This record gives sequence, structure tokens and C-alpha cells, in this order.
Amino acid sequence: MANFHFVEDYERYVADLMRQHPLETAMSLAVGGSYEAVGAIEAAILLHAGLAPGMAVVDLGCGSGRLAVALAKGLDVSYLGLDVVPALLDYARTKAPKAYKFVLNRALSLPVEAQSVDMLCAFSVFTHLLHAETYLYLEDAHRALRPGGRVVLSFLEFAIPDHWAVFERTVQAQRASTVPHLNQFLERNQITIWAQHLGYTSVDFIDGNTAPWPSGAPLGQSIAVLTKG
Repeated sequence: MANFHFVEDYERYVADLMRQHPLETAMSLAVGGSYEAVGAIEAAILLHAGLAPGMAVVDLGCGSGRLAVALAKGLDVSYLGLDVVPALLDYARTKAPKAYKFVLNRALSLPVEAQSVDMLCAFSVFTHLLHAETYLYLEDAHRALRPGGRVVLSFLEFAIPDHWAVFERTVQAQRASTVPHLNQFLERNQITIWAQHLGYTSVDFIDGNTAPWPSGAPLGQSIAVLTKG
């Protein structure tokens, strides 16, 4: 089992939010706020990437269940949410259908059988991981996906001007001699090279300030869709 560099900090952060705010507010802030709005955008992205009724979905870094809640409103899927913070998973269980499963997972692998998943998503997850950790997750995702299955991930990139503010905040925290929250940027050629080495047959990208899905609202992070042949 991996000793993640951020687990204790994130658990402490969530605990602090729960002490300072009502539960629903704390659970929304723990995943960045705008619980329902962002969940709806994430669901729209998965539909745009090919999610269909009856598919098996793994939500890596599911947090307090905002995507699960959105998916349950209009799509019948088999859902598994994975996260590293028990309090977030406990809350997600109260918000999602009973058939949805939520599992504490702190390994750099997925607790699923080979070729059992149609779509794996990782929204604002690889933005906080080391590159080697992201690569290992993508490697195991390839094992877990059925042929034709897809990974949908969000990422920060310097080419999108709006993402620069995230880097500036990290630099300011470092300048102040505090321990900054890890905000990891990725580049498209990097994701493409990883995908080629891992055996994905195609990679498609969506800019973080565009929204080619019906809701018309961008996520704010760029999107990569990796397809297993």
C-alpha cells in the first residue's frame, strides 16, 4: 500500500472544514465548492466522452460524491467511487443511490478485476499527484478497462492562461516558507507519451476554457480522454 504524501494533510483539511462549517458546506468546500454545478459539468464531460447506460464507471478521487449525485439524476450506471479520506466517503454514501459503491483506496492501483471497467474518471486528482503516481494509476487503469474503455482525466497546463493563477498561488506559498499544497501541471505531449508506452490507442484533448457539451459550462481544467484499443 502506498504512503501518499498528501493523505494526512487532506484528512486534517477535511476535519478542519467539518469543525468550521455545517456538514454540507464542509463537504462542498472539501472538493472545491460549487458541489452541484461542478458535478453536473463532470457528468456532462463523461457523456461527451461516451458514457452510456449500463456501463461500469470508476470515479478515482470521488471526494464527497458530487459526480455520483449528478450521474444518479439521469443515467443508470454501475458506479464505484474511490477516495483516501473516510469522512468524504461516508458523506458520499448518504447522497448517492444505495447501489453505488464507495471504497477507501490508498494504493496506486484499482481494486477491480481486469477488463471490468468501461470508463475511469479522475477529476482534479492527477493535479495533486507526482508524475510517477499518475503514471502508475494510468497503467493499472489500462489493465482494468475493457477493450474500447476510456480514461477521462482533468489536468492543469501552462498553455491555458487561466491556469497560471494556480501556479502563482503555489509559488507564493513557497516564498512564504509554508508547505504548499501540491499543484502538479501536465503537458499534452507528456500525457501522449505516457499513453503510447502504456498501450492506449488514442488520446484526445479538450481545452480547459471550452465546453463542447450541452451544458456549455467549462470545468476550468483541461481534459484528456485516453482510449484502450
